[in-house]
Amino acid sequence: MPNASPALPRLTQPETLDDLLLYRLSRLQAAAGGVVVRYCEGKFGITRREWRILAVLAARGPMGSSALAEQAHLDRPRTSKAVTALAGKKLVSRTSRAGDARHILLTLTPAGVALHSELFPLVSQINGDVLAALTTQETALLGDMLERLQQRANVMAEQSGLPLADRRHGSSARRYKPAAD
Repeated sequence: MPNASPALPRLTQPETLDDLLLYRLSRLQAAAGGVVVRYCEGKFGITRREWRILAVLAARGPMGSSALAEQAHLDRPRTSKAVTALAGKKLVSRTSRAGDARHILLTLTPAGVALHSELFPLVSQINGDVLAALTTQETALLGDMLERLQQRANVMAEQSGLPLADRRHGSSARRYKPAAD
């Protein structure tokens, strides 16, 4: 019986970079995300990272910086830098939590809400344009599959046991050391 999908062996038994699922998803993100970046930077004067912060705050409401970093899937230093930039642009406000000045609550300002309200439909349209390549049934199936893949990746990340790079001390990654012969 012939294989119904020529992509299956490529995904399950990759032989080249182009066969790797994560690389293919990265290419998709780069292509469609590039249009989003042009809107963000060219029309709205924010970076894609700042857009992500705005979108998370718009969707989930006010929160602290650590929770925001987790929700936006960014590290804390990048989140802090983006929040500082957004505060400087008057799109995010920082408010001390009652009784504890050390804990800051981040909230969208009216200007941040307005920017999100204008940009989100444009990003949603790009999302729809990409998904137009699929049928309604394929889109629903893709959504289910992406959820399962995300759950699997989360479990793998929790169980990896691999050390994180010490970025605080200038190291972006552990150095590769070839095995001795």
